[in-house]
Amino acid sequence: MTDTETNTWEDALIADLRAHGGRVTQGPIAGDDIIVLYTIGAKTGERRRAVLSISRDGDAYVVAGTAGGAPTTPGWVVNLEAQPDIEFEFGDRTYHGHAEVLREGPERDRLWEEHVKVLPRFAAYPEQTGRVIPIVRITATA
Repeated sequence: MTDTETNTWEDALIADLRAHGGRVTQGPIAGDDIIVLYTIGAKTGERRRAVLSISRDGDAYVVAGTAGGAPTTPGWVVNLEAQPDIEFEFGDRTYHGHAEVLREGPERDRLWEEHVKVLPRFAAYPEQTGRVIPIVRITATA
């Protein structure tokens, strides 16, 4: 898929989210809880966007750096490690938040297991990618 196709798909998905109070109503992730994450590029300093399925940990939002099953960690994870203060959309609101990237340890493992319970299709990603999937916990700050 080219960047143009990806952006077109993301644009349509975001339009669907915004038209339906933050819920995806069509396509392969219909029914998932989704955030639109805005990061600052670690190398470029430019604003970047990622559309991500989430699970919850109390009031926090949890996302997994699967890159759709790619063997490398997605750029948005690297961006969050460099600049953890972010903006994101969930439901019909925009929030400021703080992201904590967990690449190993018992808390990462706990959050991964909970994420897979909510989104079972994620279970195959570690074997498919050949890497430990980073988990990110996002807390709204305002």
